Amino acid sequence: MDIKKRECCCTQRKTKRRLYDFEIKNQSGEVVDLAKFKNKVVLVVNTASKCGFTPQYAELEKLYENYRENGFEIIDIPCNQFGGQSPESDEETTKFCQLNYGTKFPQMKKSEVNGPTELPLYTWLKAEQGFNGFDKGHKLSEILDTKLREANPDYDKTSDIKWNFTKFLINRDGDVVARFEPTADMTAVERAIEKLL
Repeated sequence: MDIKKRECCCTQRKTKRRLYDFEIKNQSGEVVDLAKFKNKVVLVVNTASKCGFTPQYAELEKLYENYRENGFEIIDIPCNQFGGQSPESDEETTKFCQLNYGTKFPQMKKSEVNGPTELPLYTWLKAEQGFNGFDKGHKLSEILDTKLREANPDYDKTSDIKWNFTKFLINRDGDVVARFEPTADMTAVERAIEKLL
């Protein structure tokens, strides 16, 4: 192998993936190229309509309304992997969120975020930011810890998504800069977003 080829191979190996390298499907099954979010601050959230954290939709919509004009976007990915708490069709989920929480940010197709059929986007997100525990001050943290530890005593040693409304914050360069578990205080999420805008 000559030097030029060797340099090319090394360069390819060092290329860091970013949000813009991925595609997902919207609720109509159309492919959405995430390159459309270039130069935006993005919050990626796996959601559910029948969860104790579902009221966070209202807080997410408030963030969207307050910061969208400054270049903030939300990628909402409904997921039914956690307690079967998102059983509706994609269309029903959107109607539910719009009627109950006034959401205006777009929702993507219901997808898996863990396991063999997880979205490649989530494989990357989890590799970039692992699990760092639930917020100790949240009333549901102990319940979640007990439930998850019963199923897997070492659940906290993997980067898997643990529950609905886990959030990943992406900066304007397309890099993951933070992961917030569903128990995180939404004011902390807001402060992190403000720093990037």
